[in-house]
Amino acid sequence: MSNHYEVLGLGRDATGEEIKKAYRKLARKLHPDVNSGPDASEQFKLVTRAYEVLADPQKRRVYDTTGNENGTDSGFGGGHSGSGFAFQDIFETFFGGGGPGAGAPPSRTRRGQDALISVQIDLKDAVFGANKTFDVETAVVCPDCDGSCSQPGSSPKTCDICHGSGQIQRAVRSILGQVMTTAPCGSCQGLGTVIPDPCHQCAGEGRVRSRRSLTIKVPAGVATGTRIQLGGQGEVGPGGGPQGDLYVDIRVAQDANFIREGDDLHVTMSVPMTAAALGTSLQLVTFDGDRELDIKAGTQSGEIITLRGLGVTHLRGYGRGDLRIHINVETPSKLDSEQEELLRQLASLRGEQFAEGKLAATGSSVFSRLRERLGNR
Repeated sequence: MSNHYEVLGLGRDATGEEIKKAYRKLARKLHPDVNSGPDASEQFKLVTRAYEVLADPQKRRVYDTTGNENGTDSGFGGGHSGSGFAFQDIFETFFGGGGPGAGAPPSRTRRGQDALISVQIDLKDAVFGANKTFDVETAVVCPDCDGSCSQPGSSPKTCDICHGSGQIQRAVRSILGQVMTTAPCGSCQGLGTVIPDPCHQCAGEGRVRSRRSLTIKVPAGVATGTRIQLGGQGEVGPGGGPQGDLYVDIRVAQDANFIREGDDLHVTMSVPMTAAALGTSLQLVTFDGDRELDIKAGTQSGEIITLRGLGVTHLRGYGRGDLRIHINVETPSKLDSEQEELLRQLASLRGEQFAEGKLAATGSSVFSRLRERLGNR
């Protein structure tokens, strides 16, 4: 059997307050929801059992005297009788457990709840990733009592009603005669201890609501709906218990210029009619800086120019998507007399004084594809 004092890292002269502080420190470190180590669960059980024995004055006195937390009493009400059969065995045979000594009262310290918040980021942050700092309101350890729930200078006391067992017994009649049943103690809510002087700051909860600043690393490639889990960043539990987890829902704001489609980015660039006809070079502002864009002579409205690897970073993989530039050729809507005359001369030189609409070659126009589809009916 392990030594309870050694488990908590204390000497036999440790005070009740020192026992409490040592337990809270170890419980936060070893709780299975926080520590996934192979031995953490067993160590947490040892720490909890050591605290349950040493925090109860009566159990501690028995342990210090006998070296056994159950004492040496072999009478009918405690261990085994001379017949080798215990009262607890009889009770569990008929009622499935819950009798005297069925277990230690639950700890006042419990794990906190998980929390969920929503954070909005820019499209550029989704492309490259970013560190984002934001405020979150949650439960934190009470600064006055450090999670003990008691006013500084005081401590929980053993319940006078159940004497620290967390249960009360009563006799009831049954077909087997009069038997003893147990129920959670109403005075201490089954905890075995009461707090005569609760902390004024947290009203005996061991935690308070507070706003704190938190910085998270948003990975490149996230999209609206991506959820990030931050272990141990949620609410502190009652009695200063281990923190739950914090979940962050990502919302990507719409960008003024770029539209995201999967990991590709799309942008529309307007080009003057003359530049599209003659060809030119233009500067395009991207998330990676300025890029020179070559517009070849005769570029038509609706054409797409693709810049490889300038899109969004792949969330689970390597590389990035593409940037696709949709060309919109602008036709002037207002011309002065000189400009109009120049265009008339151009039309004359090209033989376009009397423009006539031309059907595209079969198989290349939208109407020909529609004709083929209807012809198959």
